[in-house]
Amino acid sequence: MTLRRALLLVVWMSTAAAPTVAQIQVDAATFDYRLRARAVADGVYVVEGANDDFNVANGCNIINTGFITTGAGVLVINTGPSRRYGEQLRALIGRTTREPVVQVVHLNLHPDYFMGNQAFADAPIAATAATIVGMRRDAKSYEDNLYRLCGDWMKGTEARLPGVTLQPGTLRVGAREFELRELSGHTDSDLVLIDKASGVAFAGGLVFSQRVPTTPHADLGRWLTSLQTLATLRTTVTVPSHGPVRTGPAALEETRSYLQWLESSFARFAEQGWEMNEVLSAPVPEPFSRWAAFPAEYVRNVAHLYPRFEARALERSKGR
Repeated sequence: MTLRRALLLVVWMSTAAAPTVAQIQVDAATFDYRLRARAVADGVYVVEGANDDFNVANGCNIINTGFITTGAGVLVINTGPSRRYGEQLRALIGRTTREPVVQVVHLNLHPDYFMGNQAFADAPIAATAATIVGMRRDAKSYEDNLYRLCGDWMKGTEARLPGVTLQPGTLRVGAREFELRELSGHTDSDLVLIDKASGVAFAGGLVFSQRVPTTPHADLGRWLTSLQTLATLRTTVTVPSHGPVRTGPAALEETRSYLQWLESSFARFAEQGWEMNEVLSAPVPEPFSRWAAFPAEYVRNVAHLYPRFEARALERSKGR
């Protein structure tokens, strides 16, 4: 692949389609996402998206959202990539429980976390201060890119930002108590929500499961530090924002292994003076090369991150 071709693919939400590992069954004729709620613990539900890249075939639904019943109402975790998704998620919640929606929480600033907010306008919608700043900065470009990628699936979608600022610590809703951890690395603010009763952790974009991680706002060092912190927490089930839900530390270890490989390989390539097209031509080891969203997401990894390693190598060479 030439350098010119690589740079054409650096836009995070590119039109390049990646091989699908787990394809959800949407109905494109009626724009029905066919969302299903899966209980991973008592009162804790996950709505899984395709382990894939954004495209028309999946309606841009590549996100795992969730909701938790509390006895006093439902807490919703992320609202999906579009107004249609948000409306269908709201209807699914209504079919699953009689409890009303009383709180929405977003785990980071990326569009599939919050572009369904219009369907939850009557509930408090919350995110960290840094996430809200990032959403406000990027909302218009998110709207444009998702319309470009998924067309009429996005009809009527407009970004609605959170109105409540979340602080890390303990969040109590009804009979449930949640631990909120603000970490970073995937973005400047990566919120992790842990249901203390069940031990289910909604890890957001810090953990990817059998999928190449996205890196438009990434800092590998901080991300790896956050994964170390996550590994110390007592959790039973990890819900990544992308890829299958897993018990135990498997998905966390997959993500850490991939990021460590990126960091060591890119540092070595940069020290050897490799250009970006040479990096793109180098073999990628298994299982990474078999994960969902490869090779498109890996091309973006190189475009997002490799220039930083080149700059560090150049600075070191000047100091010798």
